[in-house]
This record gives sequence, structure tokens and C-alpha cells, in this order.
Amino acid sequence: MKYLIAAALLATTVAGFAPVADAAQGCGPGFHRGPYGACVSNRRAVVVRPGPVVVVRPPVVYRRAPVVVVPRARVCPRGMVWVAGRCRY
Repeated sequence: MKYLIAAALLATTVAGFAPVADAAQGCGPGFHRGPYGACVSNRRAVVVRPGPVVVVRPPVVYRRAPVVVVPRARVCPRGMVWVAGRCRY
């Protein structure tokens, strides 16, 4: 286990000495270094136009039918009849 921790510590130490790339290379946004060290523009300017305005009609909401709950029918065992609120012979 101590070899694993030592290897991880060594890897992070070596990674810390690696040179950090500078994206702008000192020329500022929209420019980069050319082949002779001069600052060169990154191609032409990019123009972003706003998109068209889209108007969508609100959805039509229909009223749902009411929920009807029917009580379960009373079922008596075979040979019995439902009389006066209970099963009888």
C-alpha cells in the first residue's frame, strides 16, 4: 500500500512541473502567434445574428370527465341471498 501512495505522490509531483499552455500566447483574445512570432488575427470576425422570433399558440386544455367511483357490489356465497344489509340463507 505504501508503494501505491508513493507512486501517486510522485505522479502528482511530476505533473506539477509540466509546462502550462497559454491559449492566448500573449497576444490577447482573437489573436495567436504566427510562424515568425508576430500576433496574427484568428481568421475573420464572427458575427452572430439573433434568430427569428417564433410565436407559439398556447396548448388547448380540455376539461377531463369527472371520475366516477362505483362501490363494489355485495357478493354472497353460493346458496345465500343479500337481504337487509347482509347475506342470509
